[in-house]
Amino acid sequence: MFSVEERDLVRARLLALAEADPGVDGAAVTGSFAVDGGDRWSDIDVMLGVRGEPAAALERWTELLYGEFGALHHWDLPAGALVYRVFLLPGGLEVDLGFASGDDFAPRGPAWRPVFGVPGPGREAAPPEPGRLAGLGWHHALHARACVERGRGWQAQHWIGALRDQVIALACVRLGLPWAYAKGAHLLPAEVTGVLEETLARSLDAGELRRALRAAVRAFQAELARTDGELAGRLGPVLDRVGFEGQGQGQEQGPGQD
Repeated sequence: MFSVEERDLVRARLLALAEADPGVDGAAVTGSFAVDGGDRWSDIDVMLGVRGEPAAALERWTELLYGEFGALHHWDLPAGALVYRVFLLPGGLEVDLGFASGDDFAPRGPAWRPVFGVPGPGREAAPPEPGRLAGLGWHHALHARACVERGRGWQAQHWIGALRDQVIALACVRLGLPWAYAKGAHLLPAEVTGVLEETLARSLDAGELRRALRAAVRAFQAELARTDGELAGRLGPVLDRVGFEGQGQGQEQGPGQD
């Protein structure tokens, strides 16, 4: 794996290349390095403010990452007017380069430190509506139960995990913590995380999947009650049934049945 020294040299070189690029008006370090300096495992996150549409800069910098840094692969993550191109370098170093034009070169939160250039007005990403997270929660619970009853263990495992993700997101939004990608999960209180340990299925056995789903549904109900008690009350009877209370063994069904 990459060393801290190698990572720091790559980041410094990228910023120097950005400052020398006539098509780049600004650069900012984002992610953990902009807040607390990161740690041994932190990757590189840099936002570039580019002139004109980002397409030309994307092509130019992609050639640079492959030519000078030996990139092995890349993929794109569009985010509104921004484009993040994510590169994998030898040694397992990830480089996330953001490309923004004009006023879109601006902070989206506290994890943003300008290196050069004049950023536009800051704009924090709005957290998701709790109602949407709640809807995803009951959707995932229903699909998890169907998959268990159909004998589709791996798919059931997926939906139980997805339900757990919504519990974490709901709690993070409620407490004002980073909610995307479970980035605030380690800051959640024990009353939330303690019950989530029971949602981890230890095997694909149908009985074990039912147990994990029961725990995930209970955790979802508890967090929903803290977030929206009225909605929790309305969904309660259905969620109780989804949690297999009093249910017997299901039957495997054919593909295409939802």
